[in-house]
Formats: sequence, structure tokens, C-alpha cells
Amino acid sequence: GLGPDVRTITDGLDAIGNTTAAIGKGFAIGSAALTALALFSAYATTVKLEIINLIDPKVVIGLLIGGALPFFVGALTMTSVGRAAGQMVEEIRRQFREIPGLLEGKEGVKPDSAKCIDISAKAALREMILPGVVAVVAPVLVGFILGKESLGGMLAGKPPPLRRGWQNTMSAPIRRN
Repeated sequence: GLGPDVRTITDGLDAIGNTTAAIGKGFAIGSAALTALALFSAYATTVKLEIINLIDPKVVIGLLIGGALPFFVGALTMTSVGRAAGQMVEEIRRQFREIPGLLEGKEGVKPDSAKCIDISAKAALREMILPGVVAVVAPVLVGFILGKESLGGMLAGKPPPLRRGWQNTMSAPIRRN
């Protein structure tokens, strides 16, 4: 193997990489928060929304919907990834069964990579329709059904980049050297 000096160097590089990633994540979250604030401000100015009354039940409903929506869309996305992965596993199993020598790794035997790429591309497009529709239609429905104050509450409860960045940050493993 390699000497202990190599381990010392790679540990230092790993620490630098982790620090750089953390700084980048901080910038991304800060930028997302600023973008969400600007979006909310633009909405409030456009619809002439001067005050959001947090005691108003419609605003509270909007806040709750806005807070839950990122988790719902995230769950839809994760379920979609699971289904697409299942299709890929089935295709790989089929190829192992039907292509002689593939499982054994015989020289000259090639998998059908084009079929796997096709499955992946089609699944990505098909499976993201519902999360995309939910993300686009939910604010429209809340605005038309519950009104501009509820939509303001929804936007305040759901700054998408900020919420997603916060979820990612809180669920990311913390490594200490």
C-alpha cells in the first residue's frame, strides 16, 4: 500500500473539499433566500397586498399549504426515482438472462446500453410530469379559490429554493475530521 504521508495529504484535501462544499451550500441558501424574498415582494407589489394578517384563517391555510407543498413534491419526486430505478433493474436482469456471456463478463459481450439510456430518459420525462404540474397548478388554485391573501401566505410559507436548500442542509451528513 501507500505510506502514511499519502493518508495525511488526502485527509487534508478531503477537509478542504468539505469546507468548500459547506461554503458553497451557504452561498446557495443565502442566494435562494434573497430570491424568495424578491419573488414575494414582487407578488405583494403586483397584487397590491399591503398586509398579511396571520390571524386570518385563509392566510393560515395558505401558510400550511405552502409549508407542506415542498415535502409533497419531494415525496412525489423520490417515488418517481424509485419507479425508474425499478424499471432499470428489470432491464438489467433481462439482459443478464437473454444475452449469453454478459453475466459471466465474457470478452466481446456487450450490454444493450441504448435500451438502458432509453428507459432512463423516458422515465425522467414521464415521472416528473406530476410533480411539475403540482408545483405550477397549486399556486393558481390557491389564488383563485382562496384569494390573494392566501396565495401570499402560501408564498410566504413556501419559498421553494429556501425550503429545499434548508431540507438538503439539515439532512446532509456532517463529517468531522
